[in-house]
Amino acid sequence: MHRYAYLLAGTIAAVIQTGPAWANAVYVSNEKDNTVTVVDSKTMEVTKTINVGQRPRGITVSHDGKLLYVCASDDDTVEIIDTATHQIIGSLPSGPDPELFVLSPDGKTLYVANEDDNLVTVIDVDKKRVITEIPVGVEPEGMGISPDGKTMVNTSETTNMAHFIDTATHEIVANVLVDSRPRFAEFKPDGSQVWISAEIGGTVSVIDNASREVVEKITFEIQGLRSEAIQPVGVRITSDGKKAYVALGPANRVAVVNTETYEVEKYILVGQRVWQLAFTPDGKTLISTNGLSNDITFIDTATDEPIKSVTVGALPWGVTVAPN
Repeated sequence: MHRYAYLLAGTIAAVIQTGPAWANAVYVSNEKDNTVTVVDSKTMEVTKTINVGQRPRGITVSHDGKLLYVCASDDDTVEIIDTATHQIIGSLPSGPDPELFVLSPDGKTLYVANEDDNLVTVIDVDKKRVITEIPVGVEPEGMGISPDGKTMVNTSETTNMAHFIDTATHEIVANVLVDSRPRFAEFKPDGSQVWISAEIGGTVSVIDNASREVVEKITFEIQGLRSEAIQPVGVRITSDGKKAYVALGPANRVAVVNTETYEVEKYILVGQRVWQLAFTPDGKTLISTNGLSNDITFIDTATDEPIKSVTVGALPWGVTVAPN
């Protein structure tokens, strides 16, 4: 009896140490049918569709996972959704045409790109009030924030600039020229660099955060595709900082880039017109939104191979994943 008891105890201990395979809610904004699709990351099945405001694009989850923020771009607001009930419980005063936003590391401040008014609106999410508005270049969209929360970067599509903003003073401290139509800004986990995608330029500019200078410009070549079809948009960098994933728009591929050599190691075929990317919290899975095929693709980051595509709403654009 004692022998079996020890075996049972050992089995239980092994299960506890291994831990469960966590399922995380994946939230996808569908800009054409004004919905957010909820997908279970473990089963890769749709569990819910939430009706939201007009032309939802930017989307993110609060750091505690309790609230979902959605840019309802044509309603000039950011909607707040309770992730437990999937009900809209309020809104934030975002300014006109909010496109993308980024939440500060402490979760207290939301920085919103207002495309129509050439502003970044800074919002206190707890008090639901505007702290300030920062004038930037023409057609601001991309938003990134350093891991320490001290520097925020906004990209302006028409001015072709990356604006470095001091989050303490809300002042622009540097303007860095990049290639045509910059769409996204992503900091490396150590804060040393920010990667800026240029949709029309077809490049990703790597900017040193200390010197505010472009240290590398990454280009992409795919056999059989014209260069105009390769349009970098969403960018995500792994938590260890070793790999970057770049969504290439109408090329229908996600590029895998070595962040040390800046070489493209692989192109992953996904759905049509890939827009944005998000990791699951464990970093084992990357999810892409594919606007024209109305689906998302789950990608295994160990093999950099697609696992499954899941149909969502019409014109999926943004994606975010709830924390554990």
